[in-house]
Amino acid sequence: MESISNIGNIFYFDWELDLLHWFQSIHNSVLDFLVPKITFLGNAGWFWIVIILLLLILPYNRKMGVQGLIALIMTFILCNLVLKPGLMRCRPCWLETDVNMLVNIPHDFSFPSGHSNASFTVATAIFTRNKKLGIPAIILAAAIALSRLYLFVHWPTDVLAGTIIGICGGIISYFIVNLLYKKFDKKMA
Repeated sequence: MESISNIGNIFYFDWELDLLHWFQSIHNSVLDFLVPKITFLGNAGWFWIVIILLLLILPYNRKMGVQGLIALIMTFILCNLVLKPGLMRCRPCWLETDVNMLVNIPHDFSFPSGHSNASFTVATAIFTRNKKLGIPAIILAAAIALSRLYLFVHWPTDVLAGTIIGICGGIISYFIVNLLYKKFDKKMA
């Protein structure tokens, strides 16, 4: 088992540990196979970055791609460069080292969940522009967020905060993109 020299700040609600233990109690071979693959989609935001690039390439979805890109950059800075190093919250797997880990133990701090943030950021950006594409994106984002609890790498409040920040980022970027396009359209006229 890997050891973490600085586990950061330890703060959580009792119900969070209870919920994580419940997720541990439902482990089975099917979920143990599927859930790491679901969480892999959120690793470093690569899946969502590819989606954004595809949206940017397609002219009729370009505005959606610009929105997703702006939202992802904004929320990445807030979550990964400000909140995680600022709060230095330890991960549950650093605290309870006897849990059988199905994925590599992350070495960055826990709050907020970057997987949840990136997933809900882009999914919300898609949803605000196209409900038909947005609903499956939101479902996938929720699956990725829940996978972080099943895998014992985040506290529930990490996932909740990442989700809220992602949704807010997706919505704020909607208005930013509308303003940018309005300004750009006036200059082109």
